[in-house]
Amino acid sequence: MSWEEATLVRKEMKEVGIKKGTGYSWINVKNAVHVFQAKDASHERNSEIQRMLAKLRKDVKEAGYNPDTNFALFDLEEEEKISEVWYHSEKIALAFGLIAIPPGVPIRITKNLRICGDCHSAIKFISGIVGREIIVRDNNRFHRFKDGLCSCRDYW
Repeated sequence: MSWEEATLVRKEMKEVGIKKGTGYSWINVKNAVHVFQAKDASHERNSEIQRMLAKLRKDVKEAGYNPDTNFALFDLEEEEKISEVWYHSEKIALAFGLIAIPPGVPIRITKNLRICGDCHSAIKFISGIVGREIIVRDNNRFHRFKDGLCSCRDYW
């Protein structure tokens, strides 16, 4: 689908009153629920989250990950698209989980929408790099990431 077609569809949806729900990811740490949106910088531990995201971004790039900018929501320059997909809510929740949950304990994230293909790919890489089990429950299925693989066998 081209950007022009996407813009037309969004316009038509707006005209008939259809709204796309905001994407959220949340994670439970020490009996407290932490909720994140894309590009969210409001968390009290945001500086630590941003450092972890930067480290993960560097590590996955070195491991061969290439961002899929088809999942960027806006008609942006390529570098902006790469940044856009990197700050999806599930990646932010995962970065928080990595700093807040002790090593060896699985990280469990819930997503109110379907996980995007780029996040799915990135989390596979991250699970192998950090040696952690990462479970993402989206509105379609459970994804259990471990050792660079996903239980859905990429049928997400």
